[in-house]
Amino acid sequence: QVQLVESGGGLVQPGGSLRLSCTASGSIFSINPMGWYRQAPGKQRELVAEVTRGGFRNYADSVKGRFTISRDNAKNTVYLQMNSLKPEDTAVYYCNFVPKNDDYWGQGTQVTVSS
Repeated sequence: QVQLVESGGGLVQPGGSLRLSCTASGSIFSINPMGWYRQAPGKQRELVAEVTRGGFRNYADSVKGRFTISRDNAKNTVYLQMNSLKPEDTAVYYCNFVPKNDDYWGQGTQVTVSS
């Protein structure tokens, strides 16, 4: 059974930064692409960044140039560095595999960008 635990969210002013972390239990972490997803109120959950086992990265257009995803396979952890945050980045952020596995959603971490 895989468990994904997200942390690092909070309240930040526009233009600020946050670093999210997601730690996974289970040995399959190191062989699968991982992604950060987010869900804003009234909207569908969307994939915003993904990273393969080898470190290839891809981003949604809305976050390209501002967010950086990385992973540490030895620690079973994936990170999301978020810079130049905007109010429209406000959402609950989740990590999961890519493609997602609905059995593995964690509780997410709330990111609120507001002055």
